[in-house]
Amino acid sequence: WQKRRVVMLRLLIIFFFSFFILSANADNKEKIINNLKNTSNLSFKFEQNINGKIESGNCTIEYPKKMHCSYEKNNKVLVSNGKSFVIKTLSSYYRYPLEKTPLNLILDKNFLINKIHSLEERIIDNSYISYSIIENENKINVFFDIITLDLIGWQTKDIYQNTSLTLLGSISKNQKNEKKIFRLPIQN
Repeated sequence: WQKRRVVMLRLLIIFFFSFFILSANADNKEKIINNLKNTSNLSFKFEQNINGKIESGNCTIEYPKKMHCSYEKNNKVLVSNGKSFVIKTLSSYYRYPLEKTPLNLILDKNFLINKIHSLEERIIDNSYISYSIIENENKINVFFDIITLDLIGWQTKDIYQNTSLTLLGSISKNQKNEKKIFRLPIQN
């Protein structure tokens, strides 16, 4: 009888522990989803690491699928108008269909919301919540701050199959932006 009581008590503790962990994870997930739903745009500073080469600058994302980034060095600009994606420097100009890049998925908050609903979260260093998305031969890890639940970065493979990690800081949400910043730059 005593052994059964101990086993029952252990099972009860495990049940409640599991319930609270699942409940906390579901709570994070719902808060992240609500935060995304209430975000129409983000402005932020970024640091991007592509195979050890680090670049930084400022970016604005406007949902759905628009982005403008100015890099601090070499006058590099990255722009998405929702359909095309351009990388322009003083000496080069590259234009790609947005749908052929992982940014097509990252810049689509409805896609992120739908995916997060069905994904397991990972807590990293008690500071970040991460979700891994696999879609159209792309693997994307998206990161959210555990306190603010804001999008704070992503990891992908770029168009040349280099690992690219982008981290966001100094985030402002729902600011008024001029629409012209999302116009594709003219080729030199």
